[in-house]
Amino acid sequence: MLNQNDTTREITNQETTEQTSKRKSNRGFAAMDPERQKQIASLGGRAAHQQGTAHEWSSEEARAAGRKGGQARGNQSRNDAG
Repeated sequence: MLNQNDTTREITNQETTEQTSKRKSNRGFAAMDPERQKQIASLGGRAAHQQGTAHEWSSEEARAAGRKGGQARGNQSRNDAG
């Protein structure tokens, strides 16, 4: 048999779930078909290259970024274990 606290807790959990599902509804770009998202992103990349504002990685920049990411990931693993 449910008492008053159990009933209140159940209603609160249900309301929280409903609020979360409403808040996480896909809107805008997220609601689009994945193929349409890809088309729009591609256009943005092309426009940036045409304007000369797109970043192009040199091999040294890419190497440094990969090294930095690997170091950060290694530190994260050590912090999680301890």
